[in-house]
Amino acid sequence: MLPPSLRSSAGAAPEVPAAFVSAEKVFASLPQVERGVSKIIGGDPKGNNFLYTNGKCVILRNIDNPAIADIYTEHAHQVVVAKYAPSGFYIASGDVSGKLRIWDTTQKEHLLKYEYQSFAGKIKDIAWTEDSKRIAVVGEGREKFGAVFLWDSGSSVGEITGHNKVINSVDIKQTRPYRLATGSDDNCAAFFEGPPFKFKFTIGDHSRFVNCVRFSPDGNRFATASADGQIYIYDGKTGEKVSTLGGSKAHDGGIYAISWSPDSTHLLSASGDKTSKIWDVNVNSVVSTFTMGSTVLDQQLGCLWQKDHLLSISLSGYINYLDKNNPSKPLRVIKGHSKSIQCLTVHKNGGKSYIYSGSHDGHINYWDSETGDNDSFAGKGHTNQVSRMTVDEAGQLVSCSMDDTVRYTNLTLRDYSGQGVVKLDIQPKCVAVGPGGYTVVVCIGQIVLLKDQKKCFSIDPDYEPEVVAVHPGGDMVAVGGADGNVHLYSILGSTLKNEGKTLEAKGPVTDLAYSQDGAFLAVCDASKVVTVFSVADGYSENNVFYGHHAKIVCLAWSPDNEHFASGGMDMMVYVWTLSDPETRVKIQDAHRLHHVSSLAWLDEHTLVTTSHDASVKEWTITY
Repeated sequence: MLPPSLRSSAGAAPEVPAAFVSAEKVFASLPQVERGVSKIIGGDPKGNNFLYTNGKCVILRNIDNPAIADIYTEHAHQVVVAKYAPSGFYIASGDVSGKLRIWDTTQKEHLLKYEYQSFAGKIKDIAWTEDSKRIAVVGEGREKFGAVFLWDSGSSVGEITGHNKVINSVDIKQTRPYRLATGSDDNCAAFFEGPPFKFKFTIGDHSRFVNCVRFSPDGNRFATASADGQIYIYDGKTGEKVSTLGGSKAHDGGIYAISWSPDSTHLLSASGDKTSKIWDVNVNSVVSTFTMGSTVLDQQLGCLWQKDHLLSISLSGYINYLDKNNPSKPLRVIKGHSKSIQCLTVHKNGGKSYIYSGSHDGHINYWDSETGDNDSFAGKGHTNQVSRMTVDEAGQLVSCSMDDTVRYTNLTLRDYSGQGVVKLDIQPKCVAVGPGGYTVVVCIGQIVLLKDQKKCFSIDPDYEPEVVAVHPGGDMVAVGGADGNVHLYSILGSTLKNEGKTLEAKGPVTDLAYSQDGAFLAVCDASKVVTVFSVADGYSENNVFYGHHAKIVCLAWSPDNEHFASGGMDMMVYVWTLSDPETRVKIQDAHRLHHVSSLAWLDEHTLVTTSHDASVKEWTITY
């Protein structure tokens, strides 16, 4: 359960219990990948899920239906690798600080079982013995590059020695007698016997970094893969070399990952040459070659063979489900965001509700709000952070970006090419649209009016404009300033006229929005307050809403015009009732380690949130 609710400083406002909020859907982020570094996908011994990491999160996804996801967020530092125990009950995950956390997979809370500081530095790989009692951890330590210990006490059960550089990979034979193998940046693999695990010998066959070592499930063989494009097969018990896959070379590029088939007869490999391959190990031949594309982003950095599923990870972060029967085209490609999401908006299209999200790397994705199916727009789009998005009356997505452009993209075509792009002189921060083809853009130190995708007017106000909203009636524009005021302008033909009226917020304005019926303007600020003004009463102050413990960054009105939601740097999301500031619904730790960067309502009871954890969540709210 959630801890007892914290009382706000503004007096004892009754908190509506969390029973009124339920997390409906989690659309997870993609793996965090970097060029030239292998990415480990963890398999599930029960065969249901697979796991990977992004930032401080471990993401668990259902392998049959990847729209079903769960996110573990208890690491304080960036997580590199996570692996299921062979029992299936626990997961061990390791981060860049050398912390290893072992946690429960059966409960939603993922209770921590044990935590160890294995060495001082980044953990790169983890392996369990088949009885789920011992764990080997390797990576970039200061004086040692690996450790192997009992899972419940942390007592050492051997030493991982024999390498003089960072160890990239470790695996343990899943049958007795136990053997352990490692692969390192010193171009060598090493072979150990145990427990307690003792160094036996170094294997110096590779000429470049050894990226991955894996024992076959039956324990008879192990394979090593390297940046030299070679895969060697060894005897699992003695460590003697058995064969070289593919003769002279297995791949034309470095090999980042390998994964054995469940029956130990085949091996899947993923390479920087933009292909994945299936090998028949016994007869040493390629069964299938999956060519993933021709761009750098098609380099293959990770792979997993689980039951009948063959997965690979591209440098784009996309997860490919490979098709043995048709190597030229994956069965499906899981897309999403791998970088932090800055903004989102929603729109109904052909009877379906879609969520549009824009990220830090300029990528815009659309999600089916029911199924979680998603894809990115076709063609070349923004080249830098998407700062704000909204949908205009013509059904176009209007987005502004740090690449100094505003784009108009048709939401039925979802293709950037041949669509409107307006180049601005100054970097835009926020965009709002009104009826009649008007768009108002707030740039650094400037407000720009566009009509029918053309610049028609700009002013350089004497304050720093931050955010903008256009009244649904289309006549008024509200601009929130860093000076702590909201400045009102009216649209006259192709100009903006300053109405000479300012509304006082309680601090620098961070977001503002008109209710959908145009009756109210809600303004949130850096001083933790939301102020609502009544439009019909000459923008008189209607009510003030206290409760956030840190700067508020975003707000959105529910379509019922009675409620609105706000998200703050205190990691909180509150849903407020206009007529009763005392009653509020609280969503605690909506995205746990990150504040909510944007919110939107799909309907009167469904709120969508997103954050720098690159995931999108839907919440059902009942009053």
